[in-house]
This record gives sequence, C-alpha cells and structure tokens, in this order.
Amino acid sequence: MQVVLLQDVAKLGKKGDIVNVTEGYARNFLFPRNLASPASQGKLKEIAVQKQAQAAKKQKEEAAARELAAKIDGLSVVLKAKVGEGGRLFGAVSSKDIADGLKAQFGYQIDKKKIALKEPIKTLGYHKITVKIHPVAQAEINVNVVALE
Repeated sequence: MQVVLLQDVAKLGKKGDIVNVTEGYARNFLFPRNLASPASQGKLKEIAVQKQAQAAKKQKEEAAARELAAKIDGLSVVLKAKVGEGGRLFGAVSSKDIADGLKAQFGYQIDKKKIALKEPIKTLGYHKITVKIHPVAQAEINVNVVALE
C-alpha cells in the first residue's frame, strides 16, 4: 500500500515521502497517529505543489544570501577597544562585537553565530574574518581593532 508521510518516521522516511508499507502497518500504526495518509491522486498533486514551493523558497533564500555576501565581501569594520601595555586588549573582540559593528557602520544585520572566529581577537590591527551567511554563500571581511582614546 502506498502512503504519503505527513511527518518524519524513523526507519521509513521523511515528511512528504511516498513509501510502500503493508496495509496492517498503515491502518494500525500510521493512520491513527496521523503520521501518514493514503497516496491518492489529490494528495500526490498537493505534495508536488508543496515541494515545488519549497524549492522556490530555497532558491530565493540562496539568491538573497549570495547577494548579501557580495555586498559585505571586503568590507572593513573598525572596532575600538581598551588597550593595555604591549598592544594587548582588555578582554577580547567577539563575534557579537563584529556583528554589532557591521550593523552600526553599514546597516547589515548578521547573526553573530554566522561569524566564524577561530578564537576571540585579542590584539590590535587588521584581522580577516569569514562570515558564513548560508551554506552556499560566504564572505570575508576585515576587522580593524584600534585603541580607544
């Protein structure tokens, strides 16, 4: 019997998949728990339309991410920090500070989790930072840490 999964089912498939199962499994387990519905022509068309809409949405998100990556690639963010002896910072510059600097100086809202810092910045000067906007789009920005006067 062919059924369309309405939710992810372990060892069977993901939401929207069309799978073959025995009638008893479908009637006694999947249908009562609203995990699946019979694969009728109407349901198959509905699933096809949903998949098409999801693909269009995903493509739109990827295009927006690539556009944002192109805009911020090569930007130079200037951050001011308190400095002690030898050019070492009091504290460190974190990904949150960089995200706040991007928003304040250029108006780009970037989630701090998308800024890939291997370790917090603890010295003055220029640092190249990778911003992973989307799995298909990333950009490199320059962070210039200067002494607070």
